[in-house]
Amino acid sequence: MEALKMSELNITLPFFNTSIPAGFPTPALDYQEEEIDLSRILQPNPATSFIIRVKGDSMTEANIPDGCMAIVDRSIRPSTGDIIVAALDGEYTVKRLVKAGRNWVLHPENAFFKPIVIAEDADFQVWGVVTAVIVDMRK
Repeated sequence: MEALKMSELNITLPFFNTSIPAGFPTPALDYQEEEIDLSRILQPNPATSFIIRVKGDSMTEANIPDGCMAIVDRSIRPSTGDIIVAALDGEYTVKRLVKAGRNWVLHPENAFFKPIVIAEDADFQVWGVVTAVIVDMRK
């Protein structure tokens, strides 16, 4: 797992405060209404956030493809349904955390992969909750 520490970002981009349909084209917008500070969206908790590059296809149905970057926040307490970065028996993984009966399960979001039941004696640690994903659409 490749991890990058997020430094203080100062990224602002123009924001057009309107919804644009993904289907039928809409008339062009001629003006910018405001700017959006991406650092506030991508790292609401800079001191506890970091970025990883995802490797593999186990989370593609959650829109987390191979090679994308995931923003992870260590300050968020994980709960069932969250997508997390975890260390399980010395191996890192990105999976959905699910409570199934009395067990916790690391659930992949790809039918070709099997869920991983976390054994009581497993060396398991949650590194953080995935809060955003950055995908290069040109790939």
